[in-house]
Amino acid sequence: MTVKLPVLQIPLIKFFVSSSRIFRHRRFISMASQSYFDSPTAATTDYPIPLSPPLPAISKDIEPNRALTASSKSALFSLSRSHVIFEDEWLIAVNKPQGIYCESVLSSLPDLLNDTGDKVSELHLANRLDRDTSGVMLITKLHKVAAKFVKAFTDHKVRKTYLAFCVGLAPKWEKITVKSGHGRSKYGAWRVYAASDAGRKLPGGSLVKDMETSFEVLSVNGLGCSKEVSDFQKDEAVVIVQEKSVIGCDLKKDEILVRASPRSGRTHQIRLHCQYLGIPIRGDVRYEGVYEWKGSRYDGHELHAESLYFDHPITGKSILLQAPPPSWAIQPLRSQFE
Repeated sequence: MTVKLPVLQIPLIKFFVSSSRIFRHRRFISMASQSYFDSPTAATTDYPIPLSPPLPAISKDIEPNRALTASSKSALFSLSRSHVIFEDEWLIAVNKPQGIYCESVLSSLPDLLNDTGDKVSELHLANRLDRDTSGVMLITKLHKVAAKFVKAFTDHKVRKTYLAFCVGLAPKWEKITVKSGHGRSKYGAWRVYAASDAGRKLPGGSLVKDMETSFEVLSVNGLGCSKEVSDFQKDEAVVIVQEKSVIGCDLKKDEILVRASPRSGRTHQIRLHCQYLGIPIRGDVRYEGVYEWKGSRYDGHELHAESLYFDHPITGKSILLQAPPPSWAIQPLRSQFE
């Protein structure tokens, strides 16, 4: 059962709806958030109002430097056979490193394929990953295969999972699905909108689109969920976003590893929904993730494309592609079985 959440006054009460109960928790909106959302300009416009905060000031300083560093690294990057996860005559999947642009991976692929005599004139990216997102990146070798994948992704026939290392207040849910709107604000940044805003026009002429992600908590502070089972609501909750996001800096105290399964494929989808849930991804300064944590600085967000599952467009066989977990995920994943 899903329930549309009402817009509430401060202090904000958020309701999570599960198959057997409704549970809620209380948070307070910061004055910085109020100053934007409650401004006369935002209130009088005919456009939908974004429900997640604008970009933090720190991101304007850090992101340009990250982009320059990534450009330098990407210019020197070359694929090796150690990056290859899967290959046949129609497809090749690689494990993209953090801090490398997708285009650089694609442009370095011909050198790798030339060693085997494969055709390299019809290479296409089947999926794209953000600059700092590592993991499974799929590339097609023929135009006709690329077209089939476009349709498969559009029809939600490709299943994806990601791992994200978050820092925030440990959630009371073990599994949750977030449904919201997605679009660019008048300042060009990607933002969360109310689910009911889907289809409405935004500044610049684009439309709010639907966005849906399911999350599962894998570990909290290095302990698997089974060790803290009493603290979780065991049934899967569903949130239909209709309210403003609220995050307080004082809530950033726990380390949470989550597995995310996006149903839609919107830009920065998982990062936005983690921010909305109050568990921004470590290193993701664009969406309020910590830059410094326990004496270390993080030069990129810790998000990893763990797997892709689909039916092969030519052979019809079921294919599961998995990238090895990055170093930051190994110990939390191991804790599930200890």
